[in-house]
Parts: sequence; C-alpha cells; structure tokens
Amino acid sequence: MNPFLGVFFHWLGGLASGSFYVPYKGVKKWAWEVYWLVGGFFSWIICPVILASLLTNDLFGVLGKQELGTLWWTYFFGAMWGFGGLTFGLTMRYLGMSLGMGVALGYCAAFGTLIPPIFKTFIPTIPVAETIGQIASTTPGKVTLFGVLVCLIGIAVAAMAGLTKEREMPEAEKKKAIAEFNFTKGILVATFSGIMSACFSFALTAGNPIGEASRAAGTTVLWSGLPKLVVVLLGGFTTNFIWCSFLNLKNRTGYQYFSSTLRNSNPGRGQETIIETAVDVPSEEVVEHAPRTEVASDPRVPMLNNYLFSALAGTTWYFQFFFYTMGETQMGRFGFASWTLHMASIIIFSTMWGWIFHEWKGSSKKAHGLIASGIVMLILSTIIIGVGTWLKSKLTAP
Repeated sequence: MNPFLGVFFHWLGGLASGSFYVPYKGVKKWAWEVYWLVGGFFSWIICPVILASLLTNDLFGVLGKQELGTLWWTYFFGAMWGFGGLTFGLTMRYLGMSLGMGVALGYCAAFGTLIPPIFKTFIPTIPVAETIGQIASTTPGKVTLFGVLVCLIGIAVAAMAGLTKEREMPEAEKKKAIAEFNFTKGILVATFSGIMSACFSFALTAGNPIGEASRAAGTTVLWSGLPKLVVVLLGGFTTNFIWCSFLNLKNRTGYQYFSSTLRNSNPGRGQETIIETAVDVPSEEVVEHAPRTEVASDPRVPMLNNYLFSALAGTTWYFQFFFYTMGETQMGRFGFASWTLHMASIIIFSTMWGWIFHEWKGSSKKAHGLIASGIVMLILSTIIIGVGTWLKSKLTAP
C-alpha cells in the first residue's frame, strides 16, 4: 500500500475526467446524442472489457463465479448513476463549469464518501472495511475524516464564490460567459444530480467482491479493480443508450451514424435534456464555447474524423476510472476516501478549464479570491487524506 501513489493516481483520473471533452471539439455536424453515444461505446463497453481482459486473469470466469446479488447491485447502482446524470448538463447551463462542477461534485463527494461507512454501522454485511465510528476512533482515521471535512468546506467556499459572482457581475457579463446563468435554479438541479450521481461510489463499493475474486485468480493488486468497472459501466451504458436512442428517434438523427451527408443545416443539437454525469465534464456545454466552422451549404460530414475524435474522447473518459481503481488499491482500509480524492481532483481541473474559458472574467476580486481559496482547500484536502492513509499504513505494517 502506497497512499501517496494512490493520491497521484486519483489526480491522473481527475485530469482525464477534466479534459476528456477536448477531442469532442473536433466533431463536426453530428448531433450531441450521436457523438456522445459513439464515445460512450468506448467509455462504457470497449475500453473496460479490453483493458480488464488484458490486465487481469480470467475476467469472464471471475464475473461468472460472482453471486447474483453482487452483480445485480453493482449493475443497479451503475444504472442509477446514469439516471442521476440526466440533469447534470443543466447544472452547467445554469451555473457554468467551475461553479456547477464544484457544487454537484461536492454532493457526490459527501454522499459517495460518507454514506457507505455510515450504512456499515447499521448493515454490517455491506462490503466496507470500517464503520464511521471505527474510523473516527483512531488518529489516522480522524486525520482522514478531517481531510474529507476540508474538502467539503472547500466546495462550500467555491459555491460562495459563485453566489458572489451572481450578485456582483452585470447581467450582460454573466450571459457572455454562461448564457443561461441562474444561481437558484442551478443549485437545485445540482443538488439532485450530485446526490444521485454518488451512486457510482455505491456501485464501486458493491463490486468489491469482484475485485477480491480477481486477486484470488492471480491478478496483480494494482489491476484488481478493473473487472468491477465492466459491470458498473454496463449499468451506466444502459441508461445512456436508452436516452440517446430516444433522442435519435425524437430528433431524427439516427442516420448520422452511417451517412456522410447531412440532411439539414442543423445537425440536431437542440434544447433536449443533456445526459451526462456528475463525474463528467460537460462536453456539450464546453464544446459550445468553441466556435464551430460548420457551413450550411456544405452537407459533407467528416465521418472518419468524427469517429476518431469521439473514440479518443470516450477512451480518455474511461481512464478516469482506470486510474481511480489503481488509486483505490493503494488506499488500503481508507479506500472510502478515494471518492473524495477523485471528486476534488475533478473540481480542480474543471475549474482550471473554467478559467481558461473566461467564466470568471468580469467578477470581483472577492469572487476570484473565494474560488482560488476553495481550490487551495481542495488541494490541501487531498494531501491531508493522503497523510491519514499513510499513518494508517504505518500502524498496520508488520
């Protein structure tokens, strides 16, 4: 166990999550539901199966030997995470990337980190190492929980920065950066989306027996979390596939998967609900910041480029949880803190992109100071959690 290596892996995962949408900027003349589903096949089906098959022993044998209950709850919470993402794109529309990600992921961090060990107190059969009481009874546990608290305070500070921006910025300036900025509506949507999207953490917890079985089959500890991702992401794929297919029918965009010619000047990107999750950076909203060069008089669609860029985006998205499971294996009995580390790192990198896209341009020094303070606290929280886990490893070392 190496907690500092674990923190590093979680940061790599946050970087992947905070940057995966960039290749989508190269997609031209496709509707959102088309390029999202194409990328999703790589995110939720192709990459999980291929990498788990290559890096673990007897993937399908391990999955086939699991109890039905383990597979069901891992898949079920993965599907619930997908449902939670149905409203996440709206959070970005109303709050912008840096604030919207901060608030929604704050709920994810709190619920995804603390609820599993809290439930362990009342339901001992849940596959979590320790209850909250057991964690808080030791010095390393107190340090780790303090790191979680610092993370949540940092998120609250980031939310205060957004409220300050709304109060101080002229309406015209807010609309330049975020066309539909609405703090109240955005907070309500972010609350619902963030809490529901924490189900991903529950799915990973429910899938722990799969990781244990993979290790028993001879898989190296570092890769042992990959098999459970196959099941979790299959659940997420189910809800995404259903919604994108519905939008294909509704917007008549299904032909775009196969046709190199656009049938109308509007590729189908309308006002539909955006299905993304609170562990994703908002591809649709961010891509809209970048000018597109689509020409209505030229109906040709760059099919090869669109598939390649979507595949690259989807693969990058998957790597956030590829690195997450690697980091989790290094956190030992404090693996519950992995979710907080992941959320904090995503907020840090998504805020970086928010600054790049000038979402905070025109806001006061107070707002800038608050958002900077929030980010510093998030970085500090990852260090504190790493120290707490390191102290635990020293106490349990032979």
